[in-house]
Amino acid sequence: MPSAARTRNLDRGSGRFLAISVVATGARRIVEVGSSNGVSTIWLASGAARNGGRVTGTELLPERAAEANRNLAEAGLADVAEVIAGDARTTLVAYAEPIDLLFIDAEKEDYPAHFLAAVAKVRPGGLILADNVVSHDLSVYQALLHERSDVATATLPLERGIEYTVKLL
Repeated sequence: MPSAARTRNLDRGSGRFLAISVVATGARRIVEVGSSNGVSTIWLASGAARNGGRVTGTELLPERAAEANRNLAEAGLADVAEVIAGDARTTLVAYAEPIDLLFIDAEKEDYPAHFLAAVAKVRPGGLILADNVVSHDLSVYQALLHERSDVATATLPLERGIEYTVKLL
């Protein structure tokens, strides 16, 4: 199926892990790269609501971003999260606050570019989570993380795999 026709959604266990991670870290400024129709955004927002936080999602396809925002409203989370249409590498330029938690779940070959576009905005001690690192070949992304001295990373074999990265500096 062409990528524009696919909806990319987390498995339930990974979604719960996201929500728990938001709560456990006290994250208030959360950015998602690749919101799709908003399922993962809802998980992130459910954690953010407990912390008094906010989720800013990004989605390349405008119609998918609109669907995500409708789903957030239906879930009662429109005041906690919003999905912006556009390429995250561009839309994140305007994001001025330090990011507490960054979640990447976009086109797999774009993970390194998304990470590099956002990492300077992640606060020291902030969390960077990336989905599908076991189910897909994300060795280029993982090698990039392992080469850097400003992050520590581990691969969690939860469902399709989550790369769990902490920004050190």
